[in-house]
Amino acid sequence: MMDHAHDLASVHDATERLLSAVAELDNASVTEPSRLPGWTRGHVLAHLARNADALVNVLEGRPMYVSGDARDADIERDAPRTLDVHLADLRASAARFQQTASAPADWSRTVELRGGVTDSASRVPFRRWIEVELHHVDLGIGYALEDLPEEFVQREIGFLAERFRGHPDVPPLLMEQDDGRRVRSGRDGEPELKITGSRADLVGWLSGRPTGSAPAVEGGPLPKLPPL
Repeated sequence: MMDHAHDLASVHDATERLLSAVAELDNASVTEPSRLPGWTRGHVLAHLARNADALVNVLEGRPMYVSGDARDADIERDAPRTLDVHLADLRASAARFQQTASAPADWSRTVELRGGVTDSASRVPFRRWIEVELHHVDLGIGYALEDLPEEFVQREIGFLAERFRGHPDVPPLLMEQDDGRRVRSGRDGEPELKITGSRADLVGWLSGRPTGSAPAVEGGPLPKLPPL
């Protein structure tokens, strides 16, 4: 059962951590490469701001983005901005999301996201939490997968395992964390590949953000997962 109010508070806390870290940068470092291929840190910051507005659209019943091309153009337009403009935009867009997501609403309703994906409105704050936490890592400014909150990592592993469950291009998987917790994903059937590792290793592999040490695998090679 999703607790959207709890997740919204977590989004606020994660956003404050992000803003505090970004405020330590300078204009030159914003133009440097991020950990995402082809994107500078400015691209990541621009995406985070526009994603907040896109999720406001979702909650208010509008298309998440006008189009994929428009989404990409907005990011390219905003990426070269100075640090102070990025920070102001991040704060303002985050406040708009918080205000919209705090308003009384039917949180059991179904909303439509990008590409025709549907979900419960109650899960939108968690989706925003994912964006803020993982893109904070992508900035490459000292926040690593190992620094992610434990609750977030556990839920993100479950969220991504669910996303790949039944996917025809993902073999049957049994993932086991180093504390013994297990979750299944991929196609149904046998034999399963057993994937073991730390929480950081598993969330990094599932999200396409590998750590220095890949999860261990029994039963075959570590599969390459489809892009998110």
